[in-house]
Amino acid sequence: MRVLLPVANGLTTDHPIPFLPFVDDAHIPTDDPAATEAIGRGAGEGRWGRWDDDEEQGTWWAFTTDPLRPELAWCLRHHPEHGRSVIVYRNKDASSWYDAWWRERPILERAGGYWWDGSLWYRPLQVWNPAAEAYERRPAPGAAAVSAAHVLAESGGDPERGRVLSIVDLDLDPDAERGRPWPDDLAAWAAAHTARPGSLPLTACVVRLSAPELAADQMIGVAEFAALGGIGSSTLRAYISRNENDVPQPQAVVGGRALWALPVARDWAEQRSRSPEEIAATVAADDGSLPTGTADVRDRFAARFRVLLGDNPDLRRLFALRHRAGGVERVADELGRAVALSVDDIVPLDALATTVRHALLDELATERGDTARKPRSSTLYHPTADVTRMLDWLVRHHPHHAMRVIAEIVGEAERRLGIPQKATARTLHRALAMDGRLDEDTLDDFMRRVLPSTR
Repeated sequence: MRVLLPVANGLTTDHPIPFLPFVDDAHIPTDDPAATEAIGRGAGEGRWGRWDDDEEQGTWWAFTTDPLRPELAWCLRHHPEHGRSVIVYRNKDASSWYDAWWRERPILERAGGYWWDGSLWYRPLQVWNPAAEAYERRPAPGAAAVSAAHVLAESGGDPERGRVLSIVDLDLDPDAERGRPWPDDLAAWAAAHTARPGSLPLTACVVRLSAPELAADQMIGVAEFAALGGIGSSTLRAYISRNENDVPQPQAVVGGRALWALPVARDWAEQRSRSPEEIAATVAADDGSLPTGTADVRDRFAARFRVLLGDNPDLRRLFALRHRAGGVERVADELGRAVALSVDDIVPLDALATTVRHALLDELATERGDTARKPRSSTLYHPTADVTRMLDWLVRHHPHHAMRVIAEIVGEAERRLGIPQKATARTLHRALAMDGRLDEDTLDDFMRRVLPSTR
């Protein structure tokens, strides 16, 4: 996921992003999405424009390549109650911003990905719920919007010393604005804003947010963040420099030091724990090289091969006398491993996964249909032992496939049968505990990683 960083505020924005310069947007029809789109659409190679709306909500969003500086683009969001955001991005990031905005359609984003829906502030979207096929929306407790009126009263900016740039003069060097008195620029924006007919009052213009978890003494640096993810500081820095592993943006940068809110770092570590590699590790055999089920197959066949090779005189003669016992052991172990790893050639894994999913959904539907009571989160269903054992086989042999199957069952049971996610997750967990072969701690760890906190 590429980090998308804005480079400037448009002068007609209702919600200035802190410490970004203000740019005159008179050449962009920021109140007309169709006209905005028309500037860039079909204007030549590397130029683009688009707009969409939600008639029910009364919102619209649009972007266009700037006609004077085609390496930049204007991105607009409009809400009938909360006004509009006018933001300049690099042109190469504009379509990605547009696509990302489709997910939750936030009204505002601040502090490295915290976002506002007009009512609540949420943490950056990081934890994927495969059952819901959506990111978990995790509110930030005690978060509140800080208005332009509040910031101006606090900072006392002077509009006469403020600056509004033309798009041609905008410097993209991130150090160019360092040391500038941004409150003066904000005051200049406020003067232009209040002079515009129909503009939002400054008390409704959001500049930033405050939240207990964003207090200075609650923030952590690279070392603490890396420790939460079980990696070294150098590894985390490499992820950040290469834009890998979806490391969230820092909530603040103080003296060149990136700082994150502790809950944001924990969410990243939680999502990281649900990677295919981490899921597989939860059900790995003691040596960590194979899932426990595959290791069982290897051991069973290795034992058979040892007997076959060691007890058959014709085969035993093939091994040198001095190393006969060790040679038999090594060959038997390698043959056993080869068989275990080739189970996929014998068992049609994708077909089996689909069959298990349909079988469990059918059993849930049958039991759901036997009662008129509406399912609750505490409701438990009772899959048959045979079907559960097949799911257990998937968990022990192919944990990543099992993760996908469980997520699909939980999600489809909610959508088709009206069974809350938590009820289905608890049902599968209990069934695997009763009829599966994993020990309690391993099963608990696996299920905790497979699904985030289900609804």
